[in-house]
Amino acid sequence: MTDAPPRTDDVVATHEQAAWSPREPLIVLEPLEAFLDAAGVGAGAPTAEPLGDGHSNVTYAIDRGDDRFVLRRPPRGPLAPSTHDVLREARLLTALERAGVRVPEIVATCDDDAVIGAPFYVMRRIDGHVLTTELPADFSRPADPGAIAWQLVDGLVELHAVDIDATGIGEFGRRDGYLERQIRRFRGLLEGNAARPLPELHELADWLDATRPAGGGLSIVHGDYRLGNMMYAAEPGTRLVAVLDWEMATLGDPLADVGYMTATWADPGDADDPMLDLSAVTRLSGFPGRLALAERYAQRSGRDLSNLRWYQTLALWKSAIFLESSYQRFLAGSTDDAFFGRLEAGVPMLARRAARLAWEG
Repeated sequence: MTDAPPRTDDVVATHEQAAWSPREPLIVLEPLEAFLDAAGVGAGAPTAEPLGDGHSNVTYAIDRGDDRFVLRRPPRGPLAPSTHDVLREARLLTALERAGVRVPEIVATCDDDAVIGAPFYVMRRIDGHVLTTELPADFSRPADPGAIAWQLVDGLVELHAVDIDATGIGEFGRRDGYLERQIRRFRGLLEGNAARPLPELHELADWLDATRPAGGGLSIVHGDYRLGNMMYAAEPGTRLVAVLDWEMATLGDPLADVGYMTATWADPGDADDPMLDLSAVTRLSGFPGRLALAERYAQRSGRDLSNLRWYQTLALWKSAIFLESSYQRFLAGSTDDAFFGRLEAGVPMLARRAARLAWEG
C-alpha cells in the first residue's frame, strides 16, 4: 500500500486562498517569500514540495531558483503540550553544528504564526539519500551496507561524546531523573490518549518502572535515532552526512538512543511492525544485524550495554504510545497521513513485540 499524494490544500499561494481552504494549509507561499526576502535567504518565487517519511513535524523542500532549502514546521493540531517545538529544535541544531555534529545549517527562524500559520525554521538542503526500503543505485557496491551501519553507530558515538557544557547544550533538559521522567510522561500519554484496550502497554509501564536501571550516564539524547532519520552520500565512499529530525532531543541517558537505534533496526526474519517497516532496507543481504550494531557502539564508546534489552523495550513501548496518539489524530481527521491509518493494527503489533522482548528476551 502506498501513501496518498499530498493534498493540494497543503500549499496555497495567499492568505486569501488559505481562508477559503477546507482546512488549514501547511505552507502559504507569498508571505513565506516575503519572509525569506527579508531574511536574505535566496531569491525568487519559492516552490514547496513535501519531503521524507517523517510523520510528526512537517518538512518541505523549498526551492528559490538554484537555491535549495528545507522548511520545518509543526503538523496541524490538536497537538500534545510541549511537543513540536520547532524553534527549540532550531536552537539545538545551531549549537550542535558549532560542536561539529553532522547536522544541517540553520539559515532562518520565524516565531510569527501570521506568516504560514505556525512557527518554522529554514535550513540549507544537503545532498544525499534517506534510506528506507531500498538502496539507491549509487549504493549498490557490496561494501555499502556495512558502511551504512557503521556510520550510523559512529555518528551516535560522536553525538554522545559532545561536551554539553562547552557547547551550551546544557540548557536543553534536566540533568537527572531522565528514565523515571520518561516512564511517567509516557504513562500519562497512554492514559490520556488511548481510546481502545492496549493491555500490554499498561503492563509494560509497570515492568519498566519496577526494573528501571540506574542509568548509563548523561549526554544529549536524540530521541529518534534510527536509519530513516539519517542522510547518506555514496561518493566519495559511503558517508553519513546529516542527522535529521531533532524534535525529541533532550539531555538524558545515552543508552536510550542505543536501545532505540537497535530496536528499530530490521533484521532478516523479523516480523513486520510500524517501526521496522520504516527501515526495511536493512533486511537486504550484506547488512549486519542489530547485535553487531550494539557491539560496535559498546566498543567505540566504552559504555556497558548489559541492560540493552530494557532500553530496547523502553524504545518500543514509547513508540507504541506515541503512535497511538497519532492514530487518534488520524481518527479525528486532523491528518490524512496513510501511515497513521495503518496504526489500527500497527500499534497493537508493536505493543506485542515490546511485551515479547520484556517477558521472553
